[in-house]
Amino acid sequence: MFSKRMKLSTSAKFCHRFGTGLKAGADIIRLLDSEASHGSNNERHAMRLLSQGAREGEHLSRVMEANPAYFPRLMTAMTKVGEATGRLERTLLMLSDHFQHQITTRRMFIASITMPAIQLVLGIGVISILIYLMGILTPAGGGQMTDILGFGLRGGEGVLWFWLYVAIFFGAIAMFFGAFIYNVGGVQNLAPLLYMIPKIGPAIQTITISRFCWTMALSLDAGLDPIRAIHLSLDSTDSDYYRSAAKDAEAAIRAGATLAGAMEATSLFPRDFIARVEIAEHSGTDAESMTYLANEYDERARSAIRFLAGFAALLIRLAIMVIFIFFIFRIAKVYLGALSGASEPILPRR
Repeated sequence: MFSKRMKLSTSAKFCHRFGTGLKAGADIIRLLDSEASHGSNNERHAMRLLSQGAREGEHLSRVMEANPAYFPRLMTAMTKVGEATGRLERTLLMLSDHFQHQITTRRMFIASITMPAIQLVLGIGVISILIYLMGILTPAGGGQMTDILGFGLRGGEGVLWFWLYVAIFFGAIAMFFGAFIYNVGGVQNLAPLLYMIPKIGPAIQTITISRFCWTMALSLDAGLDPIRAIHLSLDSTDSDYYRSAAKDAEAAIRAGATLAGAMEATSLFPRDFIARVEIAEHSGTDAESMTYLANEYDERARSAIRFLAGFAALLIRLAIMVIFIFFIFRIAKVYLGALSGASEPILPRR
């Protein structure tokens, strides 16, 4: 929420407007000045940085590299590709389409888990109400209400403690995902173990390969040499685990290996993907074949995201079911225990 970096939707619109303007032959400084006149404070500052760099004759990609807090990593990488090949406007327009695709898939994922998430919030609300009522109601015989939930929590204070436990639980999950995304402590090196999880692992791997494949297709189509293309493509995955293999790929290419051989040297990619790249190289149409492969993996990535969204929704629903089944049995146990105690005969005192 406090990040300075351009949002995905903002990046898509900027790339589209800027690429269209450059294609029409508009002056680059006037385009950037126009971009700096709207948006949030951080976005206007980012555009002013680009405009100042353009006035000084600096490459836009160098300005972006010098200010990584403002610009998405992929935008910086692909701007460098466009400037190096003289196809900046085409690169930006394709990048806009890619960002828009990411927005669509993200919205699809969020839409899939929205209803289960609402059900989870409602479930937490019902439990909170029960905890609160157990603190303010008093049984006919005096004392406290029976703890039918088994948490030992009652009243407003009990509700606050319950919310704290819930926040700690979901906070721990968020911290785990954040640690993986930002590779805290090199946790991304565990990616091979993650890929071994049936269904889930291959789905995550497919999404990552889709980003690699798309950037590789664009780089080769722009005429970039294989070493720089594979560096940019590995960087576009936003995974330090993949980036760490760039030196192995470069060493393989310098030793005379083909693009498929360089990918195989990284030990990152599945065999069927490497075989497809090898066929493309033999056909002599690397860029066209890689573009076709990128489109195919885009479709696979969409299916993978749908699966992950469905799996996440299923987990949430199962969690809700388990929680409510536990409470149903807990309440039934307390109720039946009360009935059993009431049905016992009252023995006279001796």
